[in-house]
Amino acid sequence: MTSLPTWVVSALPLVYIAILAAFAGYEVISRVPTLLHTPLMSGSNFIHGAVLAGSMIMLGLAENLPEQIVGFVAVLLAAANVTGGYAVTDRILEMFDRAKQRQDQQKKEKGS
Repeated sequence: MTSLPTWVVSALPLVYIAILAAFAGYEVISRVPTLLHTPLMSGSNFIHGAVLAGSMIMLGLAENLPEQIVGFVAVLLAAANVTGGYAVTDRILEMFDRAKQRQDQQKKEKGS
């Protein structure tokens, strides 16, 4: 029987932690009441902004081509995540904007 390379053995605890974090995150998010989704999205956008800043710093410190490629992909994905998160949060907040709902209702009444 062959043994695993040392880098695989040393990475196994990190894989276990990632799997446990995914399950824990799913369980936590699935139990969040609907009313709290908007504040939760706002908080996660803050964290994603920090991820974007960190990925830009790491891209700036990259010394060879593979590191630069991974850094560029990280910046690209983090930027897309932040942009999408803010777009979704803005759209959710528009649903709760009562002044806009009243204006829309008044326009409908005048048009009828």
